[in-house]
Amino acid sequence: MAEGQKRIGVRTQWLGRRQFEAVGPSGYPVRMDAKEEYGGEGAGNSPLELLLVGLTGCIGIGVTQLLEKMRQSLESLEIEADGIREAKLPHAITQIHLTFRATGEVAPSRIWQAVKLEAEQYCPVAKSLHAEIILQVILNGQELPMPAEESKEGLR
Repeated sequence: MAEGQKRIGVRTQWLGRRQFEAVGPSGYPVRMDAKEEYGGEGAGNSPLELLLVGLTGCIGIGVTQLLEKMRQSLESLEIEADGIREAKLPHAITQIHLTFRATGEVAPSRIWQAVKLEAEQYCPVAKSLHAEIILQVILNGQELPMPAEESKEGLR
C-alpha cells in the first residue's frame, strides 16, 4: 500500500440461499438478500440498494457538516436517490438522480455549495462510482435552480 493510502475492510458471511451478512470496522451487521425471482427470500437489502444507501448517507453526512460550518440553520434533510439501470447485463446503475429536500434558515447558495462540494469532491462513495449523478435541491418546499455558472447536465 502506498504512503498516505488508507484501507477499509468488510467481512461478508454466506447465510444460505442468497443471503449474506456483512460486518465492517464499525461492527454493525448488514443483511443482504436477493428477491424471490433471483432465488432469494427478500429478507434483506439488495447490494444495489445498499450502494444508494451508502451514497445518500455519505453525501448527507458531509452536507450537514458543511452547512453547520457555514452557520446555516438546517432543520431537516431528506435525500432521495433514484438509480437508473442499463437494460443489458450486468444491469449497472448508469445514472443517479439525487433530490435533497431541506427545511430551515439556509441560504440557497449555501445549500447548493454544500451539495455540489460533497457530490463532486468530498464524498468517497460518489467518487468511487462510474454513474452520472444529477442533483436537485428543494429548500422549504421550493425547488432551487442550480446556480447558472455551475449548471451542467450532470456531474460526470
